[in-house]
Amino acid sequence: MAEDRQTTRDALGWRCKFAVVAPSTNTIVQPDMDDLRLPGVTNHYGRIHVSNMDIGGDDDFVALIRALEAELRNAVERCMTCEPDYLIMGVSALMFWDGRAACETRLAELAEFAGVPVTAGSFACEAALKLSGARRIGVISPYQPVSDREVTRFFQDCGFEVLAFKGLRCPSPVAIAHVQPETLRAHLRALDDDRIEAWVQVGTNLSMVALAREMEAELGKPVIAINAATYWQALRQAGITDRFDGHGPLFAEH
Repeated sequence: MAEDRQTTRDALGWRCKFAVVAPSTNTIVQPDMDDLRLPGVTNHYGRIHVSNMDIGGDDDFVALIRALEAELRNAVERCMTCEPDYLIMGVSALMFWDGRAACETRLAELAEFAGVPVTAGSFACEAALKLSGARRIGVISPYQPVSDREVTRFFQDCGFEVLAFKGLRCPSPVAIAHVQPETLRAHLRALDDDRIEAWVQVGTNLSMVALAREMEAELGKPVIAINAATYWQALRQAGITDRFDGHGPLFAEH
């Protein structure tokens, strides 16, 4: 006889177990998402094996994308052995590539492979922007121009007008996490104007969750950090609707 559902729930992840896959070079996703974790929710990380390769140009960045694609399902398969309820994509560039329709197909295929629903940062940012009512946006990214064009295309496909874009062109995957808050703060202050209704930060290894809350208050408009938006959407898609302060309006109001 099968065990009663109550007796088979995880002792710590009794509300939800999230599998989170991120590049092996990524040092930001795990602390960001652990900071947002609620009682009864646990995060279980899988690493997509990639080297800290040179990504100083467009061809190099495309090589990184191909390396992530080649290893993604291996990481997902390892994660699924803990029987998680949902899968969170802690890597964002793949889910902006080739436009929104292609990303929707990619997301569906990954969910079928994993056997659980999947949350991805691109779609989470879209959802957060639509809640804010913003249509004219600015974007900050750690990527090279080839990927920045893909990010712009995705948001345009979603119906947004991209008025400003700052690509940091970080030279390696690990170097993305070396970008300091003061650098990001200066870029936002320099590029912001009254036409821009919201800012979005992409690149899950770029640390901007805390700074986004600070700059939202300073600029008087939404500043959406991709790791926060992704975890928020994962919680809501998992049916966890707790509202809580200290992490911005997505978590406190929606």
